[in-house]
Amino acid sequence: MRPAKLLLFVSVIFLIVQRASLPSAAHENDQVKLSLKNRAGNAITSVTDGDLLKLSVTLTTAAGQATEVLFELVPGNKPIGKCTMPGGAKGCDSEGISALGWFWGEGGKPQLSRTIRAVSALTKEPVTTEVRVAPRPVVMVHGFMSAATTWDSYSKTGGFLAPLGLTGFAVGDGKAEGVMNTGDTSKPTFRTNTLAENAAILGRYIAGVKSATKAEMVDIVAHSMGGIISRYYIDRLMSERDVAQLVMLGSPHGGSDCSGLPSALGFYAPASLELRPTYLREVFNRQITHRRGVPFFMLAGNPIIESFKAPCTGVPSDVVVAKESASAITGPMVEMPILHTDMTKSEAVFQKFVRGHLQKQMGEFPSESDPPSATNSIEPVQFTQVFKGRVNAGGTKEVNVNLDQVAVASFALFDPSRSLDLTVRGASGNVIELKPDVNGLIKVDDPATMVHLGYGFENPKPGPWKVTLTATAKTPGAGADFALSARVVGGAILRANASQLLPALNQPITFAGALELPGKALTNTAIKAVIHKPDGKEEELVLSGGKVDWMPAETGVHGVDIIAQANAPDGSPIERTTFLSVEVQPAAEKGRRNLNLLMAAAGALFLLVLWWGWGKFRRQKQA
Repeated sequence: MRPAKLLLFVSVIFLIVQRASLPSAAHENDQVKLSLKNRAGNAITSVTDGDLLKLSVTLTTAAGQATEVLFELVPGNKPIGKCTMPGGAKGCDSEGISALGWFWGEGGKPQLSRTIRAVSALTKEPVTTEVRVAPRPVVMVHGFMSAATTWDSYSKTGGFLAPLGLTGFAVGDGKAEGVMNTGDTSKPTFRTNTLAENAAILGRYIAGVKSATKAEMVDIVAHSMGGIISRYYIDRLMSERDVAQLVMLGSPHGGSDCSGLPSALGFYAPASLELRPTYLREVFNRQITHRRGVPFFMLAGNPIIESFKAPCTGVPSDVVVAKESASAITGPMVEMPILHTDMTKSEAVFQKFVRGHLQKQMGEFPSESDPPSATNSIEPVQFTQVFKGRVNAGGTKEVNVNLDQVAVASFALFDPSRSLDLTVRGASGNVIELKPDVNGLIKVDDPATMVHLGYGFENPKPGPWKVTLTATAKTPGAGADFALSARVVGGAILRANASQLLPALNQPITFAGALELPGKALTNTAIKAVIHKPDGKEEELVLSGGKVDWMPAETGVHGVDIIAQANAPDGSPIERTTFLSVEVQPAAEKGRRNLNLLMAAAGALFLLVLWWGWGKFRRQKQA
C-alpha cells in the first residue's frame, strides 16, 4: 500500500475510534430535546409562578457515558436544577424545581414567557425551550368585623392589582367557596367563628382558588385579625406548602387592648375575646409557631405617637393596634403613619409595602424557619372600669370615671351606631371642649372597628370625670349600646392572672389579682372577676384575699375581667380593670368515656351479628 493511501486509511480509523469514544448523541441540537413536566409527569408548555415542575432531557440515541446536564433560566443564566444522564441512557429528569418568582424580572417587569436552557457536553450549543408563565393569585384575608368588600380597592376594575396584571381573590367574594365570620356589625350579639374555624374556611377558599386558576401556590395579603387566621392555617391546616408568602397589615400578634370594649358588651364573641392580649400572647402564640417555610412580612401603623392621643393602646399605635403588638412575633416589619382602618384602602401602603412583595423575583423568597415560642414580657395596660349600657332614643346616660393621680388618661368610646353625642366635664366640673390637637380627639366612622371616638389628657386633675352620652336624630329607635373606659398611665397598677389558660372542662382555675400603689397603702380594696361565657351569660366572683377558684362548666373561650376598687391614703377612689382570656378544653375523661362507650357498642354489635349468624347456621343444619 502506497504511503498516501496508508495515511488516509489510518486517519479514517482514528476518526472512527475518536467518534466512538464520545457520547453517542450527535453534536446537533435537533438530536437533544428539552421539555417540562408537571407533578403528574405530563408534558407542559406553561406554568404558574410557584408551581413545582421537572425538566427532562431526551436523546435520539443513547449517551455513551454518564453526563451531567445543567438547567438555567434565561435571561441571567440563573441555575435552577440539574440531572445526570447515565451512560447508555437516552434521557434524565431533574428533581422537583419550583417556579417561584419566575413571573417577575428586573425592574418589576412581568415575564410572560421564560427561556430555559440545558447545558452539557452532549451539545456544542445549549438546548433551549420556551415556557409561558402566569402570575400567582393573590388571596386577601379580612379582619375583625369585616368582609370581602374591605379589599375593593385592590380587586375592583382598575384597582391596585390591575396594573400589575394580578388577579385578587378576597375571602368571601364568591369567587371560591368560603365565607369567614369575624363579626357582623348588624348582628353584634350573634356568635362569630373561632380563629380555628375561620382558618378552616380560609383553607377551603385557597383550595378553590387553586382549582380555578390551576395554580399551586398563592400569596396571602391579610389585614388585622386576618393575619392571625392565616398564621393558624399555615401552622395547623396547610398539608403541603401552597402559600408563597404572608404579607400582613396591622395584624395584632400581641392582641389589642381595645377588644375589652366590645367584649364587655358580649359583642362579636368569641372573636373579640380571642383578640385580648392574654389570649394571643399566652395561648395562641405559644402554640402557633410553625411557618412551614413561608416568609412573614409585617406592617405596623404609627400615626399616634403621643400617649394621651391613643384611646386604648400603647404607642406608637394605629388607634387599635400598637407597634409592640404588631411586632410580637419575629419577622421583618415596616412602619407607616397610617390608621388601622385605612390600611386596605391606602394606595401608599400598596405601593410602598405590598407591591414590592408581590413582585419578588426568583431567589428573593427566604425559607422561614420556626421561631421559638413567644413569651410575654410587657407590663399590662391599665384601664379604669369599663362602663357599659344603652342610651335610649331621645335619652341620655351619665358615667362617672374616677381618675386618681395619673400621668395620662385616654378615653375610648365604643358606639356601634356611631350616633351618640358626648360631653365631658373634668374633675373641676367644667365642660371641656375636645380638640384634635389638644386632646387627640379622633372619630372613626368605620363600623368595623373597636373604637368610634377617642380623646385624652395629660396630667388630668384627680377626681370624678363625668361623661354624658346623648342620643341624636341618628340614634336607632331601639337605642344605642355603648362601652366606655379610660386607659391610664401612672398611679395604681392592677396585676392579675389565671392559674390555667387552657384548662380542661371541670378543672378548677384560680384567678388572682392585686392592686398596688407604689410606696403607698390602699384601703377598702375589693376585687372581683366578671366571666363572659361562650353562651353570652356572665358570672361574677369575688376575690377574697386576692384569689378565687372557679370551675368551668362549658368549653370554649371565656373572657375574664378582673375589676379592682380601693381608696388612696387621702380617701380618693381608685379603680382599675384588666382583661384575661381562658380557653376551656373538652375533658379528657369525657373523651375516654365516649371512646369506651363506642367500643362497648361495637362489641355488642359484633356479638349480635355472631348470635344471628349462629342461629341461621343451626336453622340451615336442621333443615
